[in-house]
Amino acid sequence: MNGTLIPHTPIAVDFWSLRRAGSARLFFLSHMHSDHTVGLSSTWARPLYCSPITAYLVHRHLQVSKKWIRALEVGESHVLPLDEIGRETMTVTLLDANHCPGSVMFLFEGYFGTILYTGDFRYTPSMLKEPALKLGKQIHTLYLDNTNCNPAWVLPSRQEAARQIIELIRKHPQHNIKIGLYSLGKESLLEQLALEFQTWVVLSPRRLELVQLLGLADVFTVEEKAGRIHAVDHMEVCRSAMLHWNQTHPTIAILPTSRKTHSSHPDIHIIPYSDHSSYSELRAFVAALKPCQVVPIVSRQPCRDYFQDSLSPRLSVPLVPHSVQQYMNSSSRKPSLLCLLLERRLKRPRTQGVMFDSFPETADQSQGDMDSQEAKNDNLSGHLEKQASHRPLQIKKPLLPDLCSKEWDGAVPFSESQKMVTVLTAPLNVSVHLRSTDEEFMSLETGEEIGVWPHSVPRGNHDGLAATGNQSTWTGPDCPLTHSSEAAPLLAPEFRGLALKYLLTPVNFFQAQFSSRGFDQQVEKYHKHLLRYREENDTFV
Repeated sequence: MNGTLIPHTPIAVDFWSLRRAGSARLFFLSHMHSDHTVGLSSTWARPLYCSPITAYLVHRHLQVSKKWIRALEVGESHVLPLDEIGRETMTVTLLDANHCPGSVMFLFEGYFGTILYTGDFRYTPSMLKEPALKLGKQIHTLYLDNTNCNPAWVLPSRQEAARQIIELIRKHPQHNIKIGLYSLGKESLLEQLALEFQTWVVLSPRRLELVQLLGLADVFTVEEKAGRIHAVDHMEVCRSAMLHWNQTHPTIAILPTSRKTHSSHPDIHIIPYSDHSSYSELRAFVAALKPCQVVPIVSRQPCRDYFQDSLSPRLSVPLVPHSVQQYMNSSSRKPSLLCLLLERRLKRPRTQGVMFDSFPETADQSQGDMDSQEAKNDNLSGHLEKQASHRPLQIKKPLLPDLCSKEWDGAVPFSESQKMVTVLTAPLNVSVHLRSTDEEFMSLETGEEIGVWPHSVPRGNHDGLAATGNQSTWTGPDCPLTHSSEAAPLLAPEFRGLALKYLLTPVNFFQAQFSSRGFDQQVEKYHKHLLRYREENDTFV
């Protein structure tokens, strides 16, 4: 297994053994080759970060549930939480690894410095022009694909290897061509051969499904007799298969690989076409980045001292922040509700609109409109309890002075059939309407809604909220808003108080050790303080 647990961090890359994962909490997949997915299956139940193409493949072929897959756009930076309270975050940027469809390198930046994890990659000078790398960043640790890290192995470029394959096929104009491949990769080579020889390339249905995602030329088919070039599994290319194929039609086989492979038949040709960087390319890559240290990804093929002359001075081991230590040492490896909310909150793709209305405008609504809306709300009230999934509506609102003077971000369950609008009566006779822009809590690749809020509002004490002087109403999308208490709520009275308490409690009030029971207790504790503050102010007045 070519996986890594990055020391002093909660980060794991291509590592899927939870029993040995220790303190790892954030799991990343570089690409879908089988030696990087050992242990990853349909039972996986942790957030998994990868590129959009890999996200499709990991669900399609490994049956990993969509709700755990986090597809991150390549070439963009993404902020992720490193603890359960939002105090520590990191930035991760995905860079094209030039290895196979969906393969990426990960650039991690956080309290640990800057770490570049190449995964399997084939270096090209254009990589150094990536915005995330060309800014002259100091790479503290470079996890390097050292598959071909041996000065004795001289590999041609992929362009040169492709020319060798083309020349070999030209020498056999009447032969069928079998190209032995792994399940993923070298699709661009097949396209090049099809265009060069003006023939269809015959694929398996599974591989055809993949190439249709990649936007390649329409030169692929599943019809066996449609063309003379056939892509087959590399394990099929053997002596017995060659004898069988040549009984019906003259056939040669080509294995485009840099691996040391024995040819068991004179018509099996091995061409050093590789999707891994050559030794000279690795030298150029490391010399350009000048990292503080190089860590080989393939442990059986050490780098030795090949890059010592290209390294920058090493730094001391980073101190792990206390909140991250708690996150790494937490007994449960499953992500908590709060951590999932923090993850989503750091990715806000859209902002919410804020509309300010004066009291007279909202107070002048007709009684007929109010009655009509009450009927709508009664219908919606029954529907609300049937909702199986919620969207988080992220809003920003100011809290009352002294007790919590900072702004905070709230996340509120947002039902499919309605919009939630919160009306806060402010001291300056202005009501603030915070409206949703239909932002959904979804897997970025799959589009599936991920429900992290409970499906029903817990029962509990609702005393004390009215004393704050703020009133909130759950309404349908067309409801005229008012600060009057006559508006019909969607939630029953016994639920409404606690639901609004949850809404108005700042996330930074909760402790790092999180549990559902402790959550309720801390909400109550916060609002008892709030009520006491209000009563003291009323006394002075």
